[in-house]
Amino acid sequence: MKKRMRSVICLILAVCAVTGSAQKGYAKTTSLSDITSDSIKEKENQISEAQKEKKVLESGMTDVKKMVAELSSVKGDLEAYVTKLDGNLDTIQAKISEIKQLISEKEEEIKITSEELKEAEATEKKQYEEMKSRIRFMYERGSGFYLEVLLSAESFGDMLNKTDYIEKLSAYDRSMLDSYIENREQIEAYKVQLEEEQATLEEAREAVEQEEAALNTLIAEKEQQIDLYESDISNKEQIIKQYEAEIAAQNAEIAALEAAVLEERKRIAAQNGAVKTYDGGQFKWPAPSYTRISDDYGYRIHPILKVQQFHNGVDMAAPSGSPILAAYDGEVVAASYSSSMGNYIMIDHGDGLYTIYMHASALYVSKGQTVARGEKIAAVGSTGRSTGPHLHFSVRLNGSYVSPWNYLSS
Repeated sequence: MKKRMRSVICLILAVCAVTGSAQKGYAKTTSLSDITSDSIKEKENQISEAQKEKKVLESGMTDVKKMVAELSSVKGDLEAYVTKLDGNLDTIQAKISEIKQLISEKEEEIKITSEELKEAEATEKKQYEEMKSRIRFMYERGSGFYLEVLLSAESFGDMLNKTDYIEKLSAYDRSMLDSYIENREQIEAYKVQLEEEQATLEEAREAVEQEEAALNTLIAEKEQQIDLYESDISNKEQIIKQYEAEIAAQNAEIAALEAAVLEERKRIAAQNGAVKTYDGGQFKWPAPSYTRISDDYGYRIHPILKVQQFHNGVDMAAPSGSPILAAYDGEVVAASYSSSMGNYIMIDHGDGLYTIYMHASALYVSKGQTVARGEKIAAVGSTGRSTGPHLHFSVRLNGSYVSPWNYLSS
């Protein structure tokens, strides 16, 4: 019994010591370095990932000088030069798309982190007010509060119950303090994360500007070389013949595709009688970001060769990377590359009607895929025999080019 009483007295002294600490504003606190939580560790991992993203952006920038130097080895062969340069343009355009996606994701992450920071700061404010109220209560009751509680016990068993209550109350006070400190640490982690995400966002924006400048440099290089080649008077007749040969090869490629589609349609019709038909609807404007018609359909004087040539489509000047839309419902019969058309798509709309989309920087559909009117199928570019970003849009009916204006609506 004496041993149990000594334990109780020791506990009373310990409680008084805790009360004194409370009145002094929790002078003895838990070190921040001792507090860990899964959420804080997660934030530290996210900060690390943002730092890695910045390093990847810095190390992945396009070396335009190196690209131009590599292209110089094939300048004598225009077709090989254009094909190789288009490969570089595709690479840069893909990189621009990836960086823009990163920017979009990073903006969303910053938005989420900002909301989380607001919530954490609101929680901190609430915790702080609760702790102030608790400390004020302890101060007003005085250091004898716990002793008074113990001495009011009606029996030894009641004293033990009150002792247990006091211990739980002290543990609650300590838990409140630990939670407050942990929340403070999490707020600091949010702030660091926001700084890193903002820095990554700025790096990405600068990277996009640098890649777009690289893209424009290569397009200018391409334009210069094609102009030099075509303006060489001594080669003019040869160039005209080559130009005509390219158009003939282009037409032959398209005609072969049409013939293959016709054979396939006959086979399907023989099996089940189902045939794709065009219902006569009006086409969707395929380049919604266009700025002007840079070259119209019909006969025109070639700007460089200075001879009359037939232009089999409408050229819609538009920013590189801007969307190209399917003009009407149909099936993709080609999504490929040629040195004259660049990256191109051909869509079968039924009844011998086809639309063709040339010089794209990226293709988003593949052969055999069914597309709907207005669906995004590619991105504007300057691949193939092209000296600037634009969409060359052609319409063919029963094996011949026809004016796209017969079908288009703006």
